[in-house]
Amino acid sequence: MKKVGILGGTFSPPHNGHLIIANEVMSALELDEIWFMPNQVPPHKERPDTASNENRLEMLRLALEGNEKFKIETIEWQRSGASYTIDTMKILTDLYPGQHFYFIIGADMIEYLPKWHKIDELAELVNFVGVDRPSYSHETKYPITLVNIPVIDISSSLIRERLGNGKTVRYLLPDSVRQYIKENHLYGT
Repeated sequence: MKKVGILGGTFSPPHNGHLIIANEVMSALELDEIWFMPNQVPPHKERPDTASNENRLEMLRLALEGNEKFKIETIEWQRSGASYTIDTMKILTDLYPGQHFYFIIGADMIEYLPKWHKIDELAELVNFVGVDRPSYSHETKYPITLVNIPVIDISSSLIRERLGNGKTVRYLLPDSVRQYIKENHLYGT
């Protein structure tokens, strides 16, 4: 059975923190692949930027270049409205019955798990993998595998803010993504 990690997010923009998380989890759990799954409208946050789905997809494609074990899964874009993980994972388990899914979340989401839509049912479908983030608790009643990763406090919102203020984002995201943002005048550049 193929072991696949799922890393969801807005990826607006994708950054080196995302890549480090994916690589560390894949190595620690000996996963076969990591699927990066850009979401449409996460139920817990607003879309805070102006990057289109096409922009986000191209930036993600650029960020993943050179790693054949990193894939993009756009299944969430095929549905409209709020996107719930349970619905997505039901579809993926039906489409790929030979896969065992590991859903990767940050420590901020570990604390939030009790509020997830149909969390008990979801916990039966996937293995949750939690990665460390500063200042968050790992306590939860749900089964979760913790993976220690180097502390990398980079976020897409930090990058968007820095870009909007004309500050450097060099070394925070792949150069190809940084160049794409500049060429396409995203995030106030």
